Amino acid sequence: MIKRQLLEQLKKRLFSHKAIVLTGPRQVGKTTLIRELIGEKDYLFLDGDDVFTRSLLNEVNTQTLLEMIGNKPIVFIDECQRIENVGLTSKIIVDQIKTTQLILSGSSSFEINEKIKEPLTGRKWPFELYPISYIEWENHIGILPAMQSLAHRLVYGFYPDVLSHQEDEEEILKTLVDSYLYKDVLQYGNIKKPDMIIKLVQALSFQVGNEVNYHEVAGLLGIDPKTVVNYLDVLEKAFVVFRLNSYSKNQRNEIKKGVKIYFYDNGVRNAVIKNFNAIENRNDIGALWENFLISEKLKQNKYAMLSPETYFWRTSQQQEIDYIEIDKGQIHAYDFKWNPGKKGKISDTFTKHYNSVNHHVNRENYREFLRED
Repeated sequence: MIKRQLLEQLKKRLFSHKAIVLTGPRQVGKTTLIRELIGEKDYLFLDGDDVFTRSLLNEVNTQTLLEMIGNKPIVFIDECQRIENVGLTSKIIVDQIKTTQLILSGSSSFEINEKIKEPLTGRKWPFELYPISYIEWENHIGILPAMQSLAHRLVYGFYPDVLSHQEDEEEILKTLVDSYLYKDVLQYGNIKKPDMIIKLVQALSFQVGNEVNYHEVAGLLGIDPKTVVNYLDVLEKAFVVFRLNSYSKNQRNEIKKGVKIYFYDNGVRNAVIKNFNAIENRNDIGALWENFLISEKLKQNKYAMLSPETYFWRTSQQQEIDYIEIDKGQIHAYDFKWNPGKKGKISDTFTKHYNSVNHHVNRENYREFLRED
């Protein structure tokens, strides 16, 4: 079993008189992580995918919950978004059954947040779990094997099932995209044009690393730009993609409202475009490398409970910085290149104006970038 970085953070929150809420994409190991967290402790497991469980929890009161829970120290409700009144049920457990630790998990952050936001205000510790991180993979198999497998992982990503069954990687990823990701997006997003969101994901897959223009995408798909924005919001909440905004302090030539779109997992991105060619046979290695580094950095920041401001930077003269982090007032600018021999130049104008600390990340020194605190 691959040890998850989030485990120690979760342990710190056990029995702290608040609910632990774990969200993330399907098939990333949420249930496995929680079972590892619980260990040998006695607990009540309630499955939100089970029809009987849903009917049982839809209309409850304090007495019913007391009888149901008994002396169990932990209640674990999985796929909690499927339960209509999970917010009220959770509030009763946290407020009235104080000796019991409530743990909620689910794959639909928008439905979960909608149902528990008000009832659990001030009563929850929220966490997000992603596909296996590179650091977790490296800790599991060793530094050298992880580095040797890097090019392969840029193509197939880090979903647990993919790592565990590498002989069936393509089929697993195709099933994951068709049966889980799109299913969640369409089911929970109230999408009126299912084919359009699939086409949108495909269009975004080809624009990784490039600035995305909502109007151009809308024109390509034949829909309204507002619909593109709404669909993107759904895709973000379903943990398919995330946005990176442009950085600007109103310098005249800076792009002020730009956005880039990245996938949480390279394997998902490649499954969407049905391209599993090896690195040496591709023309999108730059996009794969950039997507990998930024998604991995997101995982590390989240797991370390860090909240730096993150951006990219571009000017109307096409000067560009791939990634920017601002922490405690210090700006760090990053240039990403797969080939160590192709060191990019970070704008002198940006460096002087923002007093930035500049970094060049390639396949020889990327571990330093991913392990930065």
